[in-house]
Amino acid sequence: MAEGKGYSEFRTGWPVVLASMLGIGLGLSPVPFYTIGMLAPELAREFGWAFGDIMAGLPIMTFAVLLASPAVGFLADRVGVRPIALISLILFAFSFMAFAANPGDIRFFYANWAIMAVLGAGTLPITWTRAVNNRFETRKGFALGLSLLGTGVFGFLVKPFTAFMIDAYGWRAAYIAVGALPLVLALPVAWFAFHDVGDRRQTAVERRDNAALRAAATPGLTFPETLKTWRFWVLAVAFVPISFAVGGPIPNMENIVKTAGFSGSEVVSLVSLIGLSVIVGRVVGGWLIDRFWAPGIAFVMLAAPALACWMFAHGDLTYATAAGSIFLIGFAAGVEYDLMAFLVARYFGLKSYGAIYGSLYGFFALGAGIGPVVFGRAFDANGNYDSPLMLSAGLLVLGAALLLLLGRYRVFNATPAD
Repeated sequence: MAEGKGYSEFRTGWPVVLASMLGIGLGLSPVPFYTIGMLAPELAREFGWAFGDIMAGLPIMTFAVLLASPAVGFLADRVGVRPIALISLILFAFSFMAFAANPGDIRFFYANWAIMAVLGAGTLPITWTRAVNNRFETRKGFALGLSLLGTGVFGFLVKPFTAFMIDAYGWRAAYIAVGALPLVLALPVAWFAFHDVGDRRQTAVERRDNAALRAAATPGLTFPETLKTWRFWVLAVAFVPISFAVGGPIPNMENIVKTAGFSGSEVVSLVSLIGLSVIVGRVVGGWLIDRFWAPGIAFVMLAAPALACWMFAHGDLTYATAAGSIFLIGFAAGVEYDLMAFLVARYFGLKSYGAIYGSLYGFFALGAGIGPVVFGRAFDANGNYDSPLMLSAGLLVLGAALLLLLGRYRVFNATPAD
């Protein structure tokens, strides 16, 4: 009975899931992350920039996200997620295209990363997952997994699309074409399908004027109350090493596989497994956390890639073991975002979901932004990735173990109690 009731939520909720999948998949989170590895060699060849200097755009974006994501969360809680997501989707698209206008000035390049992060922060899962959480209860994890599926789908597709555009028309055209994808694919669907609970019944002014009333009726903790709980800080501390260890290898994976001794064609086929494994992680992870204790599932799914990092660091991989290792890393990347959204909803409720998620996302972005640079610098210094890979193996186990401290889910009434 519960099974049928749970999936019946999709009868009315599937448009929000579809819009969220496209909005997240073509937003700030995956697009710059998955394309920089393809575009960096072109920028280095055109302007003579060092590869490490180009990768420094990621921590700049991270720092800007650290500042912008809590503000976006507060704003989304105040005026609603729909206007924030739609406006940010448009601004992100044009700010990504602006990279094509770079005259060869590295300062312009870095400024573009910062501006893109601020303008595009509303395309992060902060906004989209709020609407999904409001629409789903019994199959919340599965719905979040499907919504975040876009990062895997477009992470898998955007690399060959970028490569094609570079080969056919050059890197500037590639920036413009990739930047146009949110406008062409995500925006029309989001415009018609992305509505939070109550969006159709209230105008923007009414939503703003009734913000306090809606907050009182929404179960969960306020943001100040959340900051006083130890669970918030456990999550904040845990997601920094986890995002470092998962986010560090992925942008460098082409070179990691190459230094492991695989041929060019093998590198392409192996790296393509990242997007596919992210997709599997989204669906399987969402299905599992609906049915079992999410921190326990997270421990298994996030600690397993420690073995993959260890194997890459020690070399002598066959094609099969390399493929398995990459799959484990991508699988972990697939469960990160929906796990965060799920844990926020279960442990803190939805009263201040945007502000809480945005703040935790800042910690997540810190690790994800630093990781690729540490990996790149290690290669420049040593000609291999052994040290950061071994560090990542330990950090994955540590971060995943911290999640086991969270304990049972909290049950909220309209007015939360301790």
